[in-house]
Amino acid sequence: MQLLVMIIGMGAILYFLIIRPQQNEAKKLKEMREGLVKGDKIVTAGGLIVKVIKVEEAFIKVEVSKDTVVQITKDAVARKYEDEA
Repeated sequence: MQLLVMIIGMGAILYFLIIRPQQNEAKKLKEMREGLVKGDKIVTAGGLIVKVIKVEEAFIKVEVSKDTVVQITKDAVARKYEDEA
């Protein structure tokens, strides 16, 4: 009986300390990616800071530099870029 209570307790600890926070973070990231609009500045998974030109279903067209537009997947977006200046 004590072993069963201990196993259930460890499962609850793992859920609240590891699994649930990861699920919340993944949900926030998905919402951020779905909420991207033209003109947003983002940071890609590779560390590039780019400007969103066009948002499509699974891809985003971004401007890397003047007259240089590339297409990336939404999964490559790490976060929105916030100017620190």
